[in-house]
Amino acid sequence: MRRKEFSVQEQSEIEAFLQEMSFGYLATLGEDGWPHLTPLNYAYCNGHIYFHGSRAGQKMREIAEARRVSFAVAKEYAIIPSYFSDPRQACPATAFFKSVHIRGEAEPVENLHEKAEALSALMAKLQPEGGYAPITPEDPTYRPELKAVSVVRITVQDLTAKFKFGQNMKEERHDNVVSGLLERSLPDDAETAELMKKYCPFHKEE
Repeated sequence: MRRKEFSVQEQSEIEAFLQEMSFGYLATLGEDGWPHLTPLNYAYCNGHIYFHGSRAGQKMREIAEARRVSFAVAKEYAIIPSYFSDPRQACPATAFFKSVHIRGEAEPVENLHEKAEALSALMAKLQPEGGYAPITPEDPTYRPELKAVSVVRITVQDLTAKFKFGQNMKEERHDNVVSGLLERSLPDDAETAELMKKYCPFHKEE
């Protein structure tokens, strides 16, 4: 696997992916010395990752001890079977995906307005249809809840992204996989085929 062919540098595409997704994995240094991985919902807001939870708990203790964390988000778009491009060999089987890995510093947020903004961004992902009162510290119902909940901000210090959609394929194999996806027609297959064309180094728009 030639990693350089799958790297993505365009900040706008990375940010759009982080805005699209709502679920990621937080890595902290466990109290027993082992890495501790926590799956959680998040929001990407003003260039930071935010998540919420109770003030007590394992991950909050670990963040208090060592603020350096890693955070990862990934989405698998399609499994690509080997027979899309080779009738005999298993080697071409693969998967196409987007992933972002962040290293940064995690810090509890105390400012109620920042908490409200982060939680509003999270609600926009989890409940885009609305159906709730705006979250503001001025609301007497929300204010005590904002004080009680823990919101953590991850300040990004290093970010790498990898979007793998067959960029290293030769043209014939690329076209065979696109045809296979469109013929199979699973829920994400048409989008995957379009992303293959978008990121393909030899694809030309008609």
